[in-house]
Amino acid sequence: MAERILLIEDDARLAAMVAEYLGDAGLRVTIAPAGEAGLARLAREPFDAVVLDLMLPDIDGLEVCRRLRASSDLPVLMLTARGDAADRIVGLELGADDYLPKPFEPRELLARLRAILRRRVVGAQSGDVLRFGRLEIDRAARVVRVDGKPVELTAYQYALLLTLAEHAGRVMTRDALMDLMKGEPLEAFDRSIDVHISRIRAAIEEDPKKPRRVLTVRGAGYVFAKAQD
Repeated sequence: MAERILLIEDDARLAAMVAEYLGDAGLRVTIAPAGEAGLARLAREPFDAVVLDLMLPDIDGLEVCRRLRASSDLPVLMLTARGDAADRIVGLELGADDYLPKPFEPRELLARLRAILRRRVVGAQSGDVLRFGRLEIDRAARVVRVDGKPVELTAYQYALLLTLAEHAGRVMTRDALMDLMKGEPLEAFDRSIDVHISRIRAAIEEDPKKPRRVLTVRGAGYVFAKAQD
């Protein structure tokens, strides 16, 4: 069955073009022209991912993302025309899994969507549990627990933590992480990985300012410490 995508975009011409392109690629696209309409669709219909414009005529994409994250970890790819790094960082902090600046190539949008959909399916199909002291990563349930209690992570953050855990003890550069997560090279100015790492630490570390599990290797990247309790 084709994956269902909700496209929340008020530019009718762009929305139609994107829907046609993704449809030709085998995805089922539903268009919502505003934030409230998108949230209403999400409340009554199942979707596999959301493509969310930042600038909407009623509530903005950040508010849509905030409300969605209050009850769902559905993958969100945010579109932004502002070109402001602060907007992208805020979006990531609110729970967006990825972002794409306008104007964009439809094939890049498709590639990014397929990447987040693939991560979601791979996580759901894997049945083993990774345990590191107080931390537990349940691949079958796509749940992370600390001391047996689930913690809140977005789909992207879950996948990032799982990637680090599967390479425990190995230093992972930002470039390598972005390659594994999206299949594309990291842009030199991009700090989205840093934002996600910060959110992961807030969820799993006893003291996020003094992390013991996800460590920064200055000038290199990050390493998942497998020996900590």
